[in-house]
Order: sequence, then C-alpha cells, then structure tokens
Amino acid sequence: MIARRRGLSLRVSLTLSYAGFLVVAGAVLFGVGLLALRFVPSGDLLSQSTGGWAPGRGDLTDVFVKYAWWALAALVVVGLVGGWFLSGWMLAPLGRITDVVGRADAATLHRRIALRGRRNELTDLADAFDDMLDRIERAVAEESRFAANASHELRTPHAVIRTIVEVARADPDGRDVDLVLSRIAQTNERAIVTTEALLELARAGRAGLTFEPVDLAEVAQRVVADAREIELTAPRRTSPSIRLESDPAIARGNAALLGQLVSNLVTNALLHNLPDGGEVAVRTRTAPDGSALLEIVNTGPDLDPARVATLTEPFVRAGDRTRAASDRGVGLGLTIVSAIVRSHRGDLLITPRDGGGLFVRVALPSA
Repeated sequence: MIARRRGLSLRVSLTLSYAGFLVVAGAVLFGVGLLALRFVPSGDLLSQSTGGWAPGRGDLTDVFVKYAWWALAALVVVGLVGGWFLSGWMLAPLGRITDVVGRADAATLHRRIALRGRRNELTDLADAFDDMLDRIERAVAEESRFAANASHELRTPHAVIRTIVEVARADPDGRDVDLVLSRIAQTNERAIVTTEALLELARAGRAGLTFEPVDLAEVAQRVVADAREIELTAPRRTSPSIRLESDPAIARGNAALLGQLVSNLVTNALLHNLPDGGEVAVRTRTAPDGSALLEIVNTGPDLDPARVATLTEPFVRAGDRTRAASDRGVGLGLTIVSAIVRSHRGDLLITPRDGGGLFVRVALPSA
C-alpha cells in the first residue's frame, strides 16, 4: 500500500466547493447591483408625482451594501450546511463501495456491493467492482481446486513408488528387480509429465509475452507432420488418420505458446479417439471478421455435454473416453489450451459431435 499524507476528505472538499460557488455567485450579483446603482442620479431627489423627497444613489447604495453583506453571510452558511448534507448524500454509495472492497478477502469474496438506483457514474463503478469480485471469486475457487488436484496428482506417483519399494523389501526372495525398476520408471515418467504440464500451464498464464504474426497453417502443418512421424497412439491396431486443410490464418500471438496449443489439441484428438478406424480433421482458415481460426474434429464415443463443459478444468478427464495403455495424459492438455487462448484474448469452443467425438474451435485476433 502506498503511504499517503492525509488531506481534506472528499466530502469537505465538495462542501467548500458548494459554499465557494454560492459566495462567488453572490459577489457577482453584488457587483452587478453596485453597477446598476451608478445609473441612479446622486444627491437628494424630488418625486415628480408628489413633490416629496426620494432616495438618491447614496441612500440606495448604503441600504444595498448593508443588506448585501448579510445576504453573503447567509449564502456562506447555506453553502456550508447544505453542501455538507448534499455531499454526504451523494457520496454515501462510495462508503458502501469502500466497505465491501476494503473487507474483501478469501472469506468474504461472496459479498457484493449491489448498489441500487438508476444508472450513473457511481452505479457503474459499483457494478465494475462487483464484476471484478466475481472474477476474483472464480479465480480463487479455481486456484484452490487446482492446488488440491495438483497436490493429489504429484503425491500419487510418490506413494506408488513407496508402495512398490515396500513390497519389494517385504519379499526379497520373490521380487523381480527388472519388473520393480520398470514400474518405478513408468511411475517416475508420469510424475515428470505431470510436472512439465503444470509448468506449461503456469507459463501459459504468465503476463508480458512477446506477440508477433503467426500463421496457424504453418504451425498445424508442423504439428501434424510430427504426429504422423511419432506414433502417439501407441498400441492400437489402427492409428487414427489425420486430415489437414491448412488455409492461411495469420494470428497475433506468441509462436511457442501457439505451437503448444495446436500440439495439445492434436494430441488430445489422437489419444481420445476410437480404438480402431478413428479420424482427426485439422483445419485452419481466416474467418469473415478477420480472426484466425483453428478447428479440430475427432471421432470417438458419445460425450455428455455437461461433462464436455468441464474438460478445460485442471485434471478433468472424460472417463468414458477410450484411453490406450500408452496414454500419459494427466488431464491438463485442454486446461493449458484454455489458458493460452485467454492470454491471447481469443475464444475457445468445445462441443460434442453428433455420432461421438469432439469439435474444437479456437478463434484468435488477427495480426
């Protein structure tokens, strides 16, 4: 928090402003009155109708100045008193906003300002704070859920390794050293994959990235070529076929992260596919509004739309999707994709296909 010297409160400042405005307005009227009195003849005057005495400029000026000072004093009092109550009424919503925002912490994020009344600058400010609190509450909830899931995912491999070692120690004569080492290596590899995925997720959400024009078509071509060369689908009788339609789609983004995005989506489409005869279609194009589009469609089992809506959450997997023995996914692929899309201010759409599988569309701002 920035250390600030205490100054006049906004209420006092507004009160002084109201009083000052009234005094200035009264002074102007006072000056106009004196100027008007200059057109009155000076000296004693006689009334033309009655022949009696009539007040001259001096008499009128004396009376005007006498009561004008009382009027100015009254304006000062009215300005101070009225300004104090008026400013208090106007600034009352700020007190509620300050109270709610000042008390906001992990235990009170559910509180909202909920300022009533017609729309004005203060209601807009209150609504903006409420929207911010909504985002913070969701972010804290996701962070807590992510921390709990990450702790579980990172702790599980160590527990498995410890169990393997304890079982091997309990039966030194019957243990198979090669089998024990193989199982420890597999478990350790899974822990490494999980850790790397967590690092990628943190990197995707990091600010200060360097953006440049990136052709999604070139990225997709490279990823698809690697996927065809490296057998990501492991022990399946028939690997899913990949069809690529790469029309130019120039996006403004970070080349490394966009490469990770396309790779995660293609890998996800290959791994979560039919055991035999599956298909994956990858397409890049430029939308009519100029945004760069990446669309990936894969075959697979029928998926519940409610379940699909949660696939971007950390460590969430669609349990009914076919998973091969070589599948090393940890449930962070689509989470990383979602974080990358958000960091690029893009849109991500994931919907189940009729007949099974997924349709994924990523729309990114054009370069």
